[in-house]
Amino acid sequence: MVILDRISHYLNQVLIWIAGLFLVAMIALTCANVFLRFVWIPVSGTFELMGYFGAVLTAFALGYTQIRRGHIAVDIVVKGFSKRTQTILGSINSIVCTVFFALAAWQISKYANNLWETGEVTETLQIIYYPFAYAVAFGCAVLSLVFLIEFLKLLAKEEGE
Repeated sequence: MVILDRISHYLNQVLIWIAGLFLVAMIALTCANVFLRFVWIPVSGTFELMGYFGAVLTAFALGYTQIRRGHIAVDIVVKGFSKRTQTILGSINSIVCTVFFALAAWQISKYANNLWETGEVTETLQIIYYPFAYAVAFGCAVLSLVFLIEFLKLLAKEEGE
């Protein structure tokens, strides 16, 4: 399990760096578009690019955010339970999320395959859709891996007690 955890951490470090690059690109594109609007020549396709870059940025940041416990969690009720009950509820949550995001990755991949086969492109810039869809599917798959590792850690913790 240690190897799986290291792979997950390395993969999420790489993805968060890529997400950071997409964020920088989004900031630069926004600034360029605002500046160029003053001279009446806005950047063509800004809306399209911002949407795709935002999707990739979000998908690639999911796993890293989960590892850092950065997602919103309402645990006011769970905190009142015993440690064993909290572990059981955490395990159930982790396995449900693992399955959910694995299914999401699979379905998004199927959608990306369909986009690839049809050769669909964006309206303004004629950019192909499917790489962005595959990126989102990959982000969901990595998040599923993070939840699986959390489940295995909780399971190992439960057996160790």
